Amino acid sequence: MTQYIHVTKEVREKLMKIFGCTERMVFYALQFDKERGNSELAKRIRMAAFENRGILMNVVPAGETLHDHDGYMRQYLPNGAILEFGKTPETKGGAVFFRGEKVRHYDEVIASEIIDIQNWAMTLR
Repeated sequence: MTQYIHVTKEVREKLMKIFGCTERMVFYALQFDKERGNSELAKRIRMAAFENRGILMNVVPAGETLHDHDGYMRQYLPNGAILEFGKTPETKGGAVFFRGEKVRHYDEVIASEIIDIQNWAMTLR
């Protein structure tokens, strides 16, 4: 999952003035660029961004979640995996399907476990 720090244009301009750097350097810092966003300057820019109401954002690859009338939530992930979770006491289990096969089954799923199931399903190739 990719992260970045969201700030307004005004904050970006303020960061450029404070640190005497280019707009590109501010973007490298806020985007956690692997090559240019790990310097001491980039770390200071990120700290200042948070102090100026910057918000840490997580980018989730596009996926689609449908809540069907039959009491199931189905999630279609970008790698082709399909997650299916029951929403009623009668259908409280879940399953992960990949390439037409059920690759994992869950007897009971609580909401806090779904992110771990999603992360595991995204590793399927």
